[in-house]
Amino acid sequence: MYATAAEIERLKPPGRRAFLPWLFMLTPDARHLFDRGTPLPWLGALGLAAFVGAYVAAVHAGLDPRRRATRTPLLALAGLAAVAFALGIGYAGNWLLCFPLLSLATGIVLRGHRRLGPVILVFACSAGVIASMRGGPSDSFTIGYGTVLSGLVTAAILSLFETVAQLRATRQELARTAVEKERLRFSRDLHDLLGHTLSVVVVKAEAVRRLAPRDLEAALGQAADIEAVGRQALTEIREAVTGYREGSLDTELDRARSALDASGIEADVHRSGPPLSPQAEALLGWVVREGVTNVVRHSGADRCEIDVRGGIDRVRLVITDNGHGVGSRPAEKDDSGGTGLKGLAERLAVAGGSLESGPDGRRGFRLVAELPVDTEDPMETTEAGQGAHIEGVRTA
Repeated sequence: MYATAAEIERLKPPGRRAFLPWLFMLTPDARHLFDRGTPLPWLGALGLAAFVGAYVAAVHAGLDPRRRATRTPLLALAGLAAVAFALGIGYAGNWLLCFPLLSLATGIVLRGHRRLGPVILVFACSAGVIASMRGGPSDSFTIGYGTVLSGLVTAAILSLFETVAQLRATRQELARTAVEKERLRFSRDLHDLLGHTLSVVVVKAEAVRRLAPRDLEAALGQAADIEAVGRQALTEIREAVTGYREGSLDTELDRARSALDASGIEADVHRSGPPLSPQAEALLGWVVREGVTNVVRHSGADRCEIDVRGGIDRVRLVITDNGHGVGSRPAEKDDSGGTGLKGLAERLAVAGGSLESGPDGRRGFRLVAELPVDTEDPMETTEAGQGAHIEGVRTA
């Protein structure tokens, strides 16, 4: 039965102690030191102790992230190779099992390095030559094959675990990024929704206060508008929270005309061109909402013109007023990032559009937005691509 991706992800990488039991392969060599006729057994014991020490040092250094980038693992591996060649040439027989252990340590130290294959091949060929000279052709093939296999398999397993760890970290980072973008989307939508709605409510409340003493019916009409704006704002906030809000440009133009009329500003609204995609209409609706809110709150103008002209490839939205020029822009509100005209400029830029604002001659303010006719809302694209990560973090 094959392991699933979730089961592989739950597996823990082998630690340093996982490779120590392989030293039991040297048990026959240790017993050989006590056999009669073994030349210089004390030298063999010293060589065995040196091999074990170098093997432990190479494995520990190769699996230590802090020491792996240093020269310590390579020096330990070089010492291990020198002892393995000395024991193999001097004693042969079961001592040739030092070469598979040498290859295993090489796979740990040089995993992911381009020299891993050639180094293991050199060790395998050397072990095979020594075995053929001292033990026959069959032993040479067995020891050479075991040397190659132990090093490559060890390197492949460790590389697999490291890749899984990197993928897990990448997925967590993507989830965090998705949450941050979702928060940015919500903060922008909430800022634009509440900023526009509260501005309209304030303007209409002032109209009620002015009209109530002399025209009760007109005042009641303005109060009804306040109620309608409040109910619509509640609906839009719920839609913004769920992430499925799509504004209509015609609806925003009608609201803009009503807000301007209620604040005593003459509204001149024009629209021409082919129909737009829902995403383009939603983005331009945000521009109209923010631009008209700024006119009502900051401009001091008595006339505002909104012109929407659609072409074959791009659509252009222009909002101008005859107010106080540069003083009408809410630049102080945008320095924190992610709100107001700055937030709209960032959103339009991601969608392939642009937003420019500045004084309109000697008097007034001008806001110009351009957008491709067929475009996608960058926030919706982000949510569609990473929605699974967002839901996972929300439930957590």
